[in-house]
Amino acid sequence: MAEQSDITPIIHQIWHDKDVPPRCQAWVESWRRHHPGWEYRLWTQVECRALLAEHYRWFLPIYDRYPEGVMRAEAGRYFILDRFGGVYVDLDFECLRPVDALLAGQELVVGLEPQEHVQLLSAHRSGLPRLVGTGFLAARPGHPFLAHVHRQLVGSHTHSGSLDATGTFMLTRAVDQAPGDCRITVLAARTLYPLLSPVAAELFGDRPVDRDHAYAVHHWADSWGRDVSVPTQSVAGRQIPFWTSQDLRPRAKGGLDLDPQRERWASGAPAPTVSCLMVTKDRLPWAMRALRCFLAQTYPSVELVVVDDSADGALEDHVRALADPRIRFRRLLPEGRTLGELRNIAVDLATGPYVCQWDDDDLYDPERVEVQMAALLGLDATACFLARERLWWPKRRLLAVSGARVWEGSMVCAKEVLPRYPAQRRGEDTPVAEAVLRAGRVVSVDAPELYTYVYHGNNTFDEPHFAGLFDAATHVWVSGPAYAGHLRAMAARLPLDPADLVQAERPPTGPAPDTAPHAAGDAPRLLPHARRPAPGAAESPPAPAVAESAPAPGAAESAFPGAAEFGSVPGVAVSGSASGVAESAPAPAPAAERPSVLVLTPVKDAVAFLPRYLENLRALDYPRDAVSVGLLEGDSHDGTWEALRDALPALEAEFRRVTLVRRHFGFQLTGPRWEPAAQRQRRSVLARARNQLLSRALGEEEWVLWLDVDVTDYPPDLIQRLLGAREEIVVPHCVAEPGGPTFDLNTFVLHPNAAALDWSRWLRDGILQPPRGFGRSHLEDLRGHERVRVDAVGGTALLVHANLHRDGLVFPTVPYRELIETEGLAALAQDMGVECWALPGVEVVHPRHWGGGPLSRTGEAGLGAEAQGSVDR
Repeated sequence: MAEQSDITPIIHQIWHDKDVPPRCQAWVESWRRHHPGWEYRLWTQVECRALLAEHYRWFLPIYDRYPEGVMRAEAGRYFILDRFGGVYVDLDFECLRPVDALLAGQELVVGLEPQEHVQLLSAHRSGLPRLVGTGFLAARPGHPFLAHVHRQLVGSHTHSGSLDATGTFMLTRAVDQAPGDCRITVLAARTLYPLLSPVAAELFGDRPVDRDHAYAVHHWADSWGRDVSVPTQSVAGRQIPFWTSQDLRPRAKGGLDLDPQRERWASGAPAPTVSCLMVTKDRLPWAMRALRCFLAQTYPSVELVVVDDSADGALEDHVRALADPRIRFRRLLPEGRTLGELRNIAVDLATGPYVCQWDDDDLYDPERVEVQMAALLGLDATACFLARERLWWPKRRLLAVSGARVWEGSMVCAKEVLPRYPAQRRGEDTPVAEAVLRAGRVVSVDAPELYTYVYHGNNTFDEPHFAGLFDAATHVWVSGPAYAGHLRAMAARLPLDPADLVQAERPPTGPAPDTAPHAAGDAPRLLPHARRPAPGAAESPPAPAVAESAPAPGAAESAFPGAAEFGSVPGVAVSGSASGVAESAPAPAPAAERPSVLVLTPVKDAVAFLPRYLENLRALDYPRDAVSVGLLEGDSHDGTWEALRDALPALEAEFRRVTLVRRHFGFQLTGPRWEPAAQRQRRSVLARARNQLLSRALGEEEWVLWLDVDVTDYPPDLIQRLLGAREEIVVPHCVAEPGGPTFDLNTFVLHPNAAALDWSRWLRDGILQPPRGFGRSHLEDLRGHERVRVDAVGGTALLVHANLHRDGLVFPTVPYRELIETEGLAALAQDMGVECWALPGVEVVHPRHWGGGPLSRTGEAGLGAEAQGSVDR
């Protein structure tokens, strides 16, 4: 059959059911009005999946495992167009005129988003010079670009964020990397995307739509992450760490799969009613926000009891307008009742057998009640608490994950075991939580994203109390790209104030607040792993931080994080010129003059990772005759040794020299690899493996590149970019996903006040194992800087001058200055007078995967305290 060359006259849209949101109905109708002779089809998610099951069954395992509904909606459009052709448009796209003339003679049409969107911090991390919108796509059936996108979806499906996995960033990369036979028309922003998103409009100023030129307008109705965005799920498909106690005695801990219980509820199984109890007074904006959080709850049987003793009836009027029978409102005269007395009134009004504290000024994930009830019922407990919460200080632009404790405000409890609240004005919930813990079986779950504890200046407790919580946090994000990215992720699930999102996108105007200041009179002490001067050199102060690279000519200055953003880690040395603008390192020498490099990789139980490892190795844009490879296998049970032997002939034919070593160490983990008790032995064995491989494989090469077998992605010019740093030891930024959080936590920079901290409590088996963020910054906090001097390095990807190894720089197999393996190597290098450097903008990807696996896997040790919530403060 002849190939169709025209774009089919059919308009496709996707929603999770046939009920289009009211605010979108006029926009939907505009497409039908301007295209009366075109077919129109509104696809539900059920219909999208049926299409895949019939024609693209190979993609279903990926489609079904997407953690968010928006990812399925975004992926589905590429298969619909491949099968039927036509025009796909989002529900919040308004048609201004027929698109027939726009599409005439074209095979595939996409549009650029406004250039201002590239300058947002949330997009700046992608490194993309332009953004291709996903809201309007037009194609003929079977266009080769769509098959290319299908392959891109497979390659990006492990990314946790929708932008990288299925959305704008993924599509932009697909367009930029499209095969040569793909005929693609890319339209300017003023044609399809003339309107700025609300965040960009606030930052750069709104602009009128040129309706004489534009064919359509994207209204960005989901840009605040609410109303028309496809509902998402945060915990589907993953286990939640938990631990239980009985009468204050520990009973069990592990990982809880909540999906079976959730599926039973989804199929109609009875769910006991949970009464959420909200006490409020004269805090209308926050109370309205808490109401929105309640209305978004996914648990099938909830009610909200509101007890209000405000001076006016504004909240009562708002509740009456909502007309939701699940909200039961009790108005009281403002007679000075204590908070404890008001909570008791709410408990007495509750009709459910379970009650849930619902403070009026905090934020609750849509799955909060569902997750806690699934854990409570699944583990036969009488109460459930969250082990950690998210902390947010909007005024200071701070986010954190708290330390582990019993968070009273997160309590979900059987009403029959709940004691009366004492008549206190604050702290009334602490004795109640203590009594619940003493009286029955209690489960704590570690899912801090379910509850956001907000400090707004009018809380029951004062600022020093909240500052203390930040000081005890396991991870803190200070104003900058990471903070902005986390806040936008929150906005996808929580009713945030748009002003907070706009503020997050603005570069900081001053130094970040110090959440852990030196005590007056404290004398700094030298940490066991602090940076030391070279032998014989005078002690000198740390190099000052310098400004980031200047914006490109014509770029809006506010679009780039300013030097003040580096205030989160003052005193860190970054490379730069005397003028304060970072300089690019000289370009590496031509290929014919490039130095020889030895790639070394120790492996264990790595057969599943070898194909991708070898594929990436072969994709390196570096002369093959300058690259040697060395691999050491030990203690595997999955056929890794046999797979390496099978691959050896081809490797020997392709690379300068190949060394294959086998050495067993007799080491097998009996528990999670991030358990603190396992770290000394695990990393000691890894250090021995590295040293063995080094001694067996190093020949005349000039450089050694240590590369983990389970690193899944890195740039083809990785070697050139590391060599271009012109340093003897340099690491890239190992992330869990492109632009995402740091994975390899063994690369860090000590905080300026690190010497004043008490590190002894994190000393286990002779090595320091602090929680993430304690006294240390990681490369996710330093994005935007070309080079950063670091105090320790990880080994997922690590470039070392070979002469350093020949001079005795090895991986310590026992604690060296309370560090071991790669971190110990960095300490040893510093004592040899050699500095370690990192390139925060050069990313290698190491997805998180738990359990058994490659011997060379690093970075997880730093996750122990965070993953388990085992922070005792």
